[in-house]
Amino acid sequence: MEKDFEVIKNEFQRQYETRIDGELLTVEFSEHDRKIFLTKLTIPDHYLNSEIQDRFISKILDSFKDTRFKVMPTSPDITKFFRKNRLKYKDLLPAGITI
Repeated sequence: MEKDFEVIKNEFQRQYETRIDGELLTVEFSEHDRKIFLTKLTIPDHYLNSEIQDRFISKILDSFKDTRFKVMPTSPDITKFFRKNRLKYKDLLPAGITI
């Protein structure tokens, strides 16, 4: 099930979002002092723990690669993703934070 999709930063609703097959996937965020707190993942049940979920989170995290922002994963699902991919995304964590 290889689907291509674009993730949009919705500043008004303070979430990253995409639509896949008409269904909305979101990650809520808040920004403070050059840190992005990823606070809540909301996706349809059939995408939980799937390749789609991982690609959605990856696309969000990849958008911070060339910025000065650090990422604080406060959502359990995003923290789990960070643990699974710690080598790829460890540079996005603020100094002193380990997952």
